[in-house]
Amino acid sequence: MPGKRLKVAVLLSGGVDSSVALRLLHHAGHSCTAFYLKIWFQEDYENFWSACPWDEDLTYAKAVCEQIGAPLEVVHLTDEYWSNVVSYIIEEYRCGRTPNPDVLCNTRIKFGAFIKAINNKEFDYVASGHYARVVHSPSDQDGGVSVLELSNDMVKDQTYFLSHLSQDQVKRLLFPIGCISKGEVRRLATKFDLPNKDRKDSQGICFLGKIKFSEFVARHIGEMEGILLEAESGDFLGKHRGFWFYTIGQRQGLRLPGGPWYVVEKDIENNVVFVSRNYFSFDKRRRTFRVGSLKWLSRSPPEHFDQLQCKVRHGPSFYSCTLTMEPNENGQVDTGVVHLSDDDQGLASGQFAAFYRGKTCLGSGIILESWEDQGFPVCTRALEIARMEDKSKLGKPVKIMVKAESSTKKSEEEDNVDIPKEHELSQVTDNDVIDTRSVTQAALSRFPSNWVQKLRIFLD
Repeated sequence: MPGKRLKVAVLLSGGVDSSVALRLLHHAGHSCTAFYLKIWFQEDYENFWSACPWDEDLTYAKAVCEQIGAPLEVVHLTDEYWSNVVSYIIEEYRCGRTPNPDVLCNTRIKFGAFIKAINNKEFDYVASGHYARVVHSPSDQDGGVSVLELSNDMVKDQTYFLSHLSQDQVKRLLFPIGCISKGEVRRLATKFDLPNKDRKDSQGICFLGKIKFSEFVARHIGEMEGILLEAESGDFLGKHRGFWFYTIGQRQGLRLPGGPWYVVEKDIENNVVFVSRNYFSFDKRRRTFRVGSLKWLSRSPPEHFDQLQCKVRHGPSFYSCTLTMEPNENGQVDTGVVHLSDDDQGLASGQFAAFYRGKTCLGSGIILESWEDQGFPVCTRALEIARMEDKSKLGKPVKIMVKAESSTKKSEEEDNVDIPKEHELSQVTDNDVIDTRSVTQAALSRFPSNWVQKLRIFLD
């Protein structure tokens, strides 16, 4: 926008990306006011508050502004964040879905509640350090539609997190670093001699700070003991703390030997988690799913739903896809069936699927739990056990024995389990199940022939 001095509200987090965005706008001659959003935590959560590095963030933000004499204001949006993001996340996990806090934060807080909070200050635009591009059309062309496009850095691109914005929100936005790479952002930070030029990128969910997400979930939802069942056999393998701690495709935290094991399905009503070691087998892959709550950045859906690209998570990877729209009971069309060009193992209900055509992000929808029979196949026995009212009748979990050797040492360390030694195999009872993938032929020869016939032999 050459020749025009804009009044810009710049969201400043204390990180390198937003700091470089501020400096680029200032260097271009625009009038910039920086805003730091304080969004966490309620008064009765002091332990979380003390773990959140807000003081450090704010110190860096002030130092960056002082270099160029830009004003900095702190905006408190704690209540809005709790009611619009955190409470929603908690409820979604309680229902067995896996929400995306970053998408919600952008839609409801950064470019929602914040824009409302500064409406009376008459800023031309709101800017941030997101890796994305917005192309603003003159009002007399294309109906004045602003277009969200991919950034030049495909690894850092954040259009996935911005894909659920409205056209009214997109029209207000500027992303100054969307046309350059992360490496160039770091070089500019050094050139500008920013106080945070060597600061590492933040990771994880913004409101948690250094708190583990599992601790946060335990505090707000609690724990309820349930069982782990093998999807293919129905074997009782162990217990878990509550289905809401697990998401489809998860490996960590299962604490099962002889793995790797993966979460493949969940029975929400009965608090049962189904696991498998065959998560990546060819016949278990998924490429068809349903999406709901579809929102299009241009206000209207695209004219054609073929030759689209789709992202089902943040990252540089796309799938070619087709989208078939489905009208709901009220005649509204905000649900559809997506068919990907290739298989994906990590589809989880509650996550977002973002749609693209070329460089343009068209919009997104929420992945639904209705899989049109495309989910991981769970055997009848496992489903029947899951519905048992008195699961204490199951007795002890089956014992899955693996040989302790160097090749399994890493798995033992990762899963935090005790791997039995070969001399302990003689203690196995007739009801135990042996995973023979990690047991040598010498060990098998020590069992009576009638035992060997009962062994469940898993093939890689």
